[in-house]
Amino acid sequence: MSARPLLVLASGSPRRLALLAQAGIEPDALLPADIDETPERGELPRRLALRLAQQKLAAADARRTADGAYAGAYLLAADTVVAVGRRILPKPEIGEEAADCLRLLSGRAHRVYTGIALMTPKGGVRTRLVETRVRFKRLSREEMDAYVAAREWQGKAGGYAIQGLAGTFVVKLVGSYTNVVGLPLAETVTLLAGERYPVHQRWGHPA
Repeated sequence: MSARPLLVLASGSPRRLALLAQAGIEPDALLPADIDETPERGELPRRLALRLAQQKLAAADARRTADGAYAGAYLLAADTVVAVGRRILPKPEIGEEAADCLRLLSGRAHRVYTGIALMTPKGGVRTRLVETRVRFKRLSREEMDAYVAAREWQGKAGGYAIQGLAGTFVVKLVGSYTNVVGLPLAETVTLLAGERYPVHQRWGHPA
């Protein structure tokens, strides 16, 4: 019986790890990629998500090459972008930024884009872009203040985490829910399986 191929995730996100675990996938290593995520002048949200995923993939590949480890492993990277129209929302680090995001999202529809990039053991690169439409109810000042105080928003695209308290803000969602969490599972699993990674190998053998 041949050895199971290795999978390296170019992220340290607990959300992406939890989503992969939900699909029965456990990465063999994490190689978080530290890149500049600043949008280019006039860059559209969907292009940004895909570009950043590809840059994270390249950075993680360079890092593993320098370390001399995990050669021949599958390498998976992703990046999520939230936008209202063409306006790209930040990943807030301070409360004022988070409050600005909530005010912009209140009572409006927005789009969540996740770019996925996969490098195969032979060095080929496959990409996917997934889009989900989300609408928030109109938020009261009390709701926004309470959410900012809860600090769930820190470092999250668009200043919210749908799997947490902000789930109470969502009145409509069209598309992939897991995409909004940070990694669209159906598309990621399809991408991996299409490149012969044994996604379903552990399904009949729970840990």
